Amino acid sequence: MYVCMCFAVCDRTIRSCIARGARTVEEVGEATEAGTGCGGCQGHIDTLLTATLAPALLDDLPATG
Repeated sequence: MYVCMCFAVCDRTIRSCIARGARTVEEVGEATEAGTGCGGCQGHIDTLLTATLAPALLDDLPATG
């Protein structure tokens, strides 16, 4: 599915960029140009970042109890 229509960047490309180390919308934009045109897709990019990175962050939390 296309996330950035300005530069025809799909969610798969953005997820791959995140897997290679991108951690912010700006870093995704530098690597893919997504979010650097009209900016309308920046919220979706942020959602992809959160959805991709949140599980790893939760795994790093110490166990409680």
